[in-house]
Amino acid sequence: MILRGIGVRQIRLACGLVLFAYLVSHFTNHALGNISMHALAVGVHYHTLFWRFPPVAIAFYVAATVHAGLGIWALYARRQFHWKKIEPLQLVFGLSIPALVIAHIAGVRLGQALFAHQKLYPQVLYGFWMVAPYKMWLMSAVLTIAWVHGCIGIYFWLRMKAFYKRAAPLLLAAAVLIPTLAMLGLYQGGRSIAAASASAEWRADNLSQRQLGTPAEQAFLDKIIDDFLIGYLGLIGLVLLARAVRALHERRGGMITLSYGNGRTVRVPRGLSVLEASLRNNVPHASICGGRARCSTCRIRVIGDCAALPQPSPREAFVLSRVGAGADPAIRLACQLRPERDLSFFQVFLPQISPTGARSSSSSHIGEERYLVSLFVDMRGSTRLAEHRLPFDTVFIVNRFLGAVSQAVIACGGQPNQFLGDGALALFGLTSSPQTACRQALRAAAMIAANVAELNQFLSHDLREPIRFGVGIHGGEVIIGDIGYRDHMVFTALGDPVNVAARLQDMTKNLACEAIISEQVLITAGLTGDDLPRQEVTIRGRNDPMVVRAVSQAGQLAALAHDADVVAA
Repeated sequence: MILRGIGVRQIRLACGLVLFAYLVSHFTNHALGNISMHALAVGVHYHTLFWRFPPVAIAFYVAATVHAGLGIWALYARRQFHWKKIEPLQLVFGLSIPALVIAHIAGVRLGQALFAHQKLYPQVLYGFWMVAPYKMWLMSAVLTIAWVHGCIGIYFWLRMKAFYKRAAPLLLAAAVLIPTLAMLGLYQGGRSIAAASASAEWRADNLSQRQLGTPAEQAFLDKIIDDFLIGYLGLIGLVLLARAVRALHERRGGMITLSYGNGRTVRVPRGLSVLEASLRNNVPHASICGGRARCSTCRIRVIGDCAALPQPSPREAFVLSRVGAGADPAIRLACQLRPERDLSFFQVFLPQISPTGARSSSSSHIGEERYLVSLFVDMRGSTRLAEHRLPFDTVFIVNRFLGAVSQAVIACGGQPNQFLGDGALALFGLTSSPQTACRQALRAAAMIAANVAELNQFLSHDLREPIRFGVGIHGGEVIIGDIGYRDHMVFTALGDPVNVAARLQDMTKNLACEAIISEQVLITAGLTGDDLPRQEVTIRGRNDPMVVRAVSQAGQLAALAHDADVVAA
């Protein structure tokens, strides 16, 4: 399962994290210049000691090579960019870094490897400040571009994580302070070198051929720089030419028609993904992760025969299986599916669009992945309840029932999320850990039973029979965010765990019990539940059976919730 989830983007992210770690280490070293030149010397000693340790050095150079190669491949492979967003900026910055940094690499690293030059901060800063001041501006540009490129990548990686909203202010502070302190450190170091270089003794100690090399050696390094720039810029040119040739070939190879469920059709060349086709033709299409196959919001349902569709990639199959759609060949990710013939489909999730075509300025939840516990509760017999009552009386009783449920959910730390007729969905874990969320859901089920019992007593003179209910509880990774259209947006959770909780609630009717809890919830809560009957059930839409615990009276969970409190204490 882990290997199925690894694709090109995941490899590029892993390599990028290695390079960003090097960048943070290097920037931290530069910042020591605010203390003294001696601090810079000590810092660079430990910096090089770590990054030139053979296993670390191998990982670094492999990461740099693979990351650069995948960046060039992304320039070729990407058919459509979000030109109004930061994605193309990240790509342009990333592609410019090798060309901007090669002179520094050749002067320091290759000089040391080929000719044993001992060029450290004194020699580099002297060159920046005294010999070629323009290089200081060039190095500042390299630092800024590399840092912004890395921060954009970190943002794309973390923005869907549960903790990102809380961590964002700290990450922003670090993103501003680290490069600022690094550049100030270089400035202070440069000033120190400028003052010290007036001494003939300092120049004799720090500007010898042993440290800077001979003119012939420098000429050889300059040739390496020139050859690299010619080769690298030529490679970029070849990639752009290959894109043009591909576009011409695709148009000559024929066009296909994509038909959307709303009647819209577009003609696009073969080879584009469905999401890229939507972006190219300004067709709104939901995609929280920007087409990186890290979410499933771009899902489409194919209409008609699916046999001719390309097989899902391992990454696409992994994402679809996580949301419980892996067994349905008609459900595909629009960012991954590249049809070879005409295709009809409709979008599973409608994009969020304001009347002017822009995202609403009001507060919204873009979406994120996190572990939540879903609790579905449904009132039994509401149809019979309405048969001999006025509509107002029926609504009054249903509202009192939903109120009793909501009070229990809120009191236990959950959030009532949706009201579906006489039923409700509650979410636990929006602000707590998975273990706490599971315990809160168990406690809420017990409190729902107590509140409904009080309600039955209160309405005993008006009800022919007491209100009964069913509860289903299950947890897992879901997508949470605003779903809907224009002014009709609701915050909710999407994913297989939510569907399973609803099916477990429905199953309480057949098993004649008040609550069914997945064993996974008990395990995550750190409880055994030995007193609850254990059985395997088949869930509609899932291939494998699930182990659950059936609870005849939801009030029994009060003792289990008490055990959870004792364990926590």
